[in-house]
Formats: sequence, C-alpha cells, structure tokens
Amino acid sequence: MAQSVSQPASGSTTTFGKPALEARQPSLETCAPDANRIEHDCIGSMPVPADAYWGIHTARAMTNFPISGIPVSHHPELIHAFGIVKRACALANRDLGGISKEQWTLIDAACVDVAAGKFDEQFPTDVLQGGAGTSTNMNANEVIANRALELAGHPKGTYALIHPNDHVNKSQSTNDTYPAAARLAIIEALDTLIVSARGLSRSFRSLAHKTMHDATIGRTQLQDAVPMTFGQEFMAFASILETDIAAIEDLREPLSTVNLGGTAIGTGICSDTRFRGYAVAHLAKLTGLPVKAATDAIAATSDVGDFVTTSSLLKRHATHLGKIANDLRLLSSGPRAGFAEINIPARQAGSSIMPGKVNPVIPESVNQSVFMVMGLDTTVSFAAEAGQLQLNAFEPVMVHAILESITILSKAMDTLRVNCVDGITVNADESLGKARRCASLATSLIGHIGYERAVEVAKTAMAENISVHEAAEREGSIRPEILTDILNPLELARVTSTI
Repeated sequence: MAQSVSQPASGSTTTFGKPALEARQPSLETCAPDANRIEHDCIGSMPVPADAYWGIHTARAMTNFPISGIPVSHHPELIHAFGIVKRACALANRDLGGISKEQWTLIDAACVDVAAGKFDEQFPTDVLQGGAGTSTNMNANEVIANRALELAGHPKGTYALIHPNDHVNKSQSTNDTYPAAARLAIIEALDTLIVSARGLSRSFRSLAHKTMHDATIGRTQLQDAVPMTFGQEFMAFASILETDIAAIEDLREPLSTVNLGGTAIGTGICSDTRFRGYAVAHLAKLTGLPVKAATDAIAATSDVGDFVTTSSLLKRHATHLGKIANDLRLLSSGPRAGFAEINIPARQAGSSIMPGKVNPVIPESVNQSVFMVMGLDTTVSFAAEAGQLQLNAFEPVMVHAILESITILSKAMDTLRVNCVDGITVNADESLGKARRCASLATSLIGHIGYERAVEVAKTAMAENISVHEAAEREGSIRPEILTDILNPLELARVTSTI
C-alpha cells in the first residue's frame, strides 16, 4: 500500500506488550503511585502505566482476554492499516469541520507514526477478543490520542484536547473501522505472499529449463504411465503456482470495498451523511488501492464473504504446495530402496540412531504448514457462519486466521525455495533407463499395431523382464529401423511443445 508519510514525529516508546500471558498483564497494584495514571470509562476507574500510550479500554482487554498469548502486535499489518484508516477519517472530519485544525494536525501526525510501525508494541491485546474488534479499535484510538497529546506537549491521559472517542473515533465505529483496516492489512500481507509464490515459481522454472531434456517416466495412481521429462514435471509446479498467484491478485478489488462510514450497523448513525464519501476517497488516495464504498453498507457490515473467499484461496494454494511437497518427498525417496529420481539438499541428520540417514525435512515442514492453513480455513468458515443479524462478532479470529495463514505460507515457500528447490539435482541416466524399460512405453505402438497387439507386447515385456523395444522386435509388425524412433522417450514426451 502506498501512503504519504510525512514528518513522522520522533519520540521514545516503552514496550508493554509481551507474547507471554503473564508478561502482558501489568501488575498495576504493585506500581508506585507516580508510575500510574488513573483513567475511567463507563464501568469505573483503574490505573494505567503512566508512560503507556494505550489506556483503560486496552487495560481492561488485557485482563479480559488472557487466551492465546498472541498479541495484536503479532500482525503489524493490521496496526499499520488502522493508522491509515484513522488518518483517512481524520481528514474527512477536518474537511467537514468536525475537528479543529489543531486537532487534525495532531491526530494526523500520530496516525502517520502508527502507520509507520513506530507503536506496534503498544498493541498488547490478545488476538482472540470478544466485541468484534472493539478492543483493537479502542487500542488504536488510545495510542493515537496519547501520541497526539504527547506531540502537543500534554501528559498522556489528559483527553480534553484530543479524546480517543470524541476526536480520534469521531464519525466511526469498530464495526466499520475494524473491517476496513482488516481488509487493507490482508491486501498488504497478500502482497508478501505473492512475492514468495513468484520466487518459488521462478525457481521451479529455472530448474525446469535445466532439466527439460532429461527423460523420466510419468506416473498415474503411483503406477508407470508414459514418458515425460523432469523439466515438464517441474514446469507444471511453476504453472500451478502462477495460477494461484493470478487468483490471489484478483482478491485486491473485492477486499478494497469497505463499509467505512456505515458506523454501527451500516446506517451511518453519528456521522455526517457526507463523511462516508470523504473518508473513502481519502483512504483510496492514501493507499493507492481501488478503495470504494460498499453499495449496501448495512449488508457489508455483517457480510464476511470476502474473508471466506480469501481463506478458501489460501487453502487452495496450500493444497497445491502440499502436493508439490509430497511429490518432492516421493521422487527423492531412497536412496537405495525408493524412487531416488531427484536429490534434494541434505539439511540435517535424519536419525538419532540410524547413521547417515537424511530426511526430506524441508518438504515435511511445508506439509505441516499446509495442515495448519487447512485448520485455520476451517476456523474462518465456522466463524463466518456463526454471525448473527447486523454484525459478525467473530471477525477478530477470522482476521487472525487469514493473516496467520498468509505468514505461514509465505515462510513455507521461502524455505522450500532457498533450502530445497534451488539445490535439487536429478538422476538423469537412471531415470532414462527406467523410462526405456517401462512396459507402458507400449502405448506408443498403438497407432502402428493397434491396442490389442500393443497389450501383448507390454505383457511379454513384463513377463519376460525385457524391454518393450525387444518385445516389439519379437512381435515383428514394425520395421526395426523405425522402432527406435517410435520408442524414444524424449520424442514421446514432446518436449518442444512444452518449452
């Protein structure tokens, strides 16, 4: 995403968010009085660390949701996207006169800092949170407000000039800002996934060109089929990845459709009727994406279909990666009692008891990554179905599942490329020998002697453990001088038509 990031203000921050549950819950009671500030909400008052940029709503969320131990800061794309969304809303409020020039200037500068990643550690709330993302939205409001106050020279928590709700969250609701930020975050994360997928595809293409004339035998249902080349096999992997990339790129447009300005349920309550158009236009300009307002904001507020589609495509991509990893493990099996047709780089000792054993650990790690993504897709499906009436309260787990899937797949493809594919070699001579001995080579004889007689040739080759060439010579229907050309594995693979 492209955005204009100008004059980000400097300032030090203190880390409070920690992955471990116990580290993420500050023991405020034991802090010295001057180390805290007191904030209040509709429930009451409580102390907050004086130097924290987050406030009481975040503090309550940290206490309420000690579940996964994974903080929102685990997904920096979501935090950065919130900074951009809040900035677009501040610009719209400025245009409409909803906030003063001073307030806009301060909020804008704070949003720039958040979008630039300067306050990621100030988002300690657990990713598994109730409230449809309210805790994350309020966390963003508080961080932006307190950063704005700091820039103005005011103590954190003195919200008269810049208030988290009244000014940062003006004309907004969690129910329109959270999904808008989530969509932008997913788009940004998908860009990273596409880079990884393209890198892996290029590696397979490079390997394919190196081995395009190295014959092997194709297989269907794990049985010998007809000749092909290693290059064709590797090129197929590249093509499958490129098909996935195209499908993933097509997600950018639907994910750029937002319900921003719809506030609570899509009706736009508590906002100027012009706010929606202004905010969406600013968001499009800041991101450089084809951002547009949903045709029906009420429908869009409760509809998580785009999340389901995204997760489904990630699962599709994962199944392709799993198939590729399976094939690499099978083709490299051995080295004496398996296929042993390709060699993958040895990355670690494979056994604590069997000397010299080396396992295909990189493809195995990819397989396990695939299993995780499949499970996360199931989570998205259940969460999407469980929505009720005008809002789906389970968007946080869907967003976490999607972003986690993207991260897992991206890293899996990177390690598969660097630690495996780029070092693959093929056992060309042995594979060519297998292809020449394969009884299914008799398939090429059908056009010359018919199916029934070709079957007899294949049976003879199998029964007497001789080559198809020798069996066909015995059959005698094809002149010996052309039989060699007919049974040439490279000719049968039709290599020239696939380069």
